[in-house]
Amino acid sequence: MRFDILTLFPDVVREVAASSILGRAQRAGSIEVHAHDIRAVATDTHRTVDDTPYGGGPGMLLRVDVLVAALEKLKATLERDHAGARRRTIALSPSKQVFSQAVAAHYATHFDQITLVCGHYEGFDARFFRYVDETLSVGTFVLTGGELPALTVVDAVSRLVPGVLGHGASAQEESYAFTDDATLLEYPQYTRPAEFRGEGVPDVLMSGNHAAIATWRRDNRQ
Repeated sequence: MRFDILTLFPDVVREVAASSILGRAQRAGSIEVHAHDIRAVATDTHRTVDDTPYGGGPGMLLRVDVLVAALEKLKATLERDHAGARRRTIALSPSKQVFSQAVAAHYATHFDQITLVCGHYEGFDARFFRYVDETLSVGTFVLTGGELPALTVVDAVSRLVPGVLGHGASAQEESYAFTDDATLLEYPQYTRPAEFRGEGVPDVLMSGNHAAIATWRRDNRQ
C-alpha cells in the first residue's frame, strides 16, 4: 500500500510517518508514505499557494491552480511508475463522509495507492473538489490543517495491511467492516503485576477458559 500526502508541511508528515509502527512497516516494505510539498509547484517568487476569498471574509484559501498543478504532477508520476494500480484521491475537509473503521477497511481492501490532500488556512477553493474522488472528515471539530487527519487515515488503514502489525490476530480483529460504533468499544485489559495496591485482575482472565474470557470481554466493552 502506498500513501502520498500533498501538504504545506512535508517535514511534519515525514517525521511522524517514520516513527513507531508506520516507520517499521515502511522499512519492511509493507507500506510506503511519501510527503509532497505543495509549494514546490508554485510559480511566483514567493511560492504563493493561497489568496483572499472572493466576496470577502476572514482568512486565506488554497488556490485551485496550485493544488491542481501539484496533484497532476503527482498523478503523472504514479501513472508512469505504478500503472494499473487501484488509486483513490481524497481531500481532507469538512464533509458528510466521516472517517471510520469501516472506511479504513474499505480503503485497505479496495486500493493500492491513496493520495491525501491536506487543507490549511480557511481550506480549499471549492473548484478543487472536482479533481478529487471524495472529501473526508475525521470528526466534527476544527483543526489548523489536514496533516493530522491525513496521518490518522494512514495509520488506521496501514494497520489493516497484511504484515504491518506484529500480531496477525490484531489485524484480523480490526479488519471487520464495523457498522455499529459499539462494536469498536474496547474491553478492559490487564497485564502484570496480577495485583496492584489491593486491586487484582478479574478471575475469569486468569482461568484459561477461552470461551468464558470471550464472553466476559464481549459483555464488558467500555
